[in-house]
Amino acid sequence: MIKRPVIGITMGDAAGIGPEIIVKALEHKSIYGICRPVVIGDTKLLERAASITKSKVIFNNIEKVSEGKFNIGTIDCINMDLLPSDLPFGELSPLAGDAAFKFIKKAVELAKSGEIQVICTAPLNKAALHLGGHMYPGHTEILAHLTETEDYSMMLTTPKLKVIHLTTHKGLIDAINSINPERTYKVINLANETLKSAGYENPRIAVAGINPHCGENGMFGYGEEEEKLIPAIEKATSEGVNVSGPYPADTVFFRAIRGEFDIVIACYHDQGHVAVKVSGFDDGVNITVGLKGGLIRTSVDHGTAFDIAGKNIADEKSMIAALEAAAELAPKEE
Repeated sequence: MIKRPVIGITMGDAAGIGPEIIVKALEHKSIYGICRPVVIGDTKLLERAASITKSKVIFNNIEKVSEGKFNIGTIDCINMDLLPSDLPFGELSPLAGDAAFKFIKKAVELAKSGEIQVICTAPLNKAALHLGGHMYPGHTEILAHLTETEDYSMMLTTPKLKVIHLTTHKGLIDAINSINPERTYKVINLANETLKSAGYENPRIAVAGINPHCGENGMFGYGEEEEKLIPAIEKATSEGVNVSGPYPADTVFFRAIRGEFDIVIACYHDQGHVAVKVSGFDDGVNITVGLKGGLIRTSVDHGTAFDIAGKNIADEKSMIAALEAAAELAPKEE
């Protein structure tokens, strides 16, 4: 049985705080007790981060995961050597955006070959990603493309709240227009399957409404709940899934935190993200659900923080939480 899964940590946008939080997180002995971490990125930038954070770790450049030492005090890195050592902090860079994409692509290749069991991502910058020629809204969509996955979703977790999304990186009008009963039904089932695989016997799933007070009998909106949500809820319920709603979004997340539900389905990006970040910003983890091949991806639930990059201010708590979640969700093999 794999007791310490190999987790591939992608470095993200190196102009941001990714290298710093990786170095800080990998100074925690507890991480090496639950997994074997290997960074996929650029050793020069990790060394610069170690200098800034006054870390005493050393670096082990490797070409294959099997060459890793996986010991506290040594950071194993598949060095792709794509960036200059003096890459400016806090500035949009097409080089950094392109490198961030290539780190992810390499991680997917390693996962497909079985060299790593889980991917854990440091943040990328979407504008830099686009400048680098990769026109994706974010990590989730990149991973879906690279794994040829159509039915996927973003799941956010904190110790008190789990949220999965019908839509993510779309403008509000486009997001609502893209919701339909088929998509809602698929995400209900993704939530159900994901929690069952994590040990929940009969996950309690709540669906948040789209409009204030779920439309309040036609007072708000144009019947979106009746058209886009309720048919899927009824279908899933008839098949034995423990799903209910829609519930007003201004109360359903609190009810979940209080323990009434195991997970909430949010209709659009900010509806879910605000609730999660208020409930536990430093402990938030982003998980991509439904990728082909059973690939698990966890991530910090914050951005590149260009304003504090290179200043030894960045907090590694979310990276630690993401690594812990990755180790917990990693497939176990006999």
